Amino acid sequence: MPYRRLSALLAATTLAACAPGASDYEDPFVATGEVIALSGGQAGPAAACLTCHGIDGEGDGEGAPRIAALDEGYMLKQLNDYASGLRPHDEMSPIARRLSDADRARVARYYARMPGRAAAPAVPPRAALIAEGRALYHQGLPGQVVATCSACHGADGQGVGSGNPQITGQSPAYLAAQLRLWKNRDRRNDPLDAMGAVARPLSERQIEAVSAYAASLPHPSPE
Repeated sequence: MPYRRLSALLAATTLAACAPGASDYEDPFVATGEVIALSGGQAGPAAACLTCHGIDGEGDGEGAPRIAALDEGYMLKQLNDYASGLRPHDEMSPIARRLSDADRARVARYYARMPGRAAAPAVPPRAALIAEGRALYHQGLPGQVVATCSACHGADGQGVGSGNPQITGQSPAYLAAQLRLWKNRDRRNDPLDAMGAVARPLSERQIEAVSAYAASLPHPSPE
């Protein structure tokens, strides 16, 4: 190949690499958040989402919640709050801090688009405890001006608006743990402190009861 022709080819290649959009290419698997969910992305393999939340995003039935089909904006806010310290967590905070803003958005979108599945109650029904929790969920605390759970999470636990997550399909252990965090002011990522105001008056028995009831609500199959 003549020298002049080779020089022209190299110049064209260099210009193409510098063209607008040439450096904006994203691997389609990374762009969907799938690789981050399966490998941990910049947070490393030990931080892969499936390690705790499962390949189908349904959680472990204990402390790791179901995240499949939750609202994308809600999940992104939680990841950002883990990273900033508004929602401190021994495992999730270091993971979220190591992910870029874009990667948090990608993985939130990936799980939001994942279909949820019908889930049976996480534990065998405990009739007396669930009955007590049903009253708390729908009626609140007698004699106290405290919002009911159903006001924000819906009578069926499916959430009211994007800021109030679905709670069906979560384990009683996870729900109770979150109420304790709100009660003790260890979770602070609610600007209006609505959850703190609800949780602080609850006794340990009431926390267990309302968590058992919420976990017993049917988690519908995706359409």
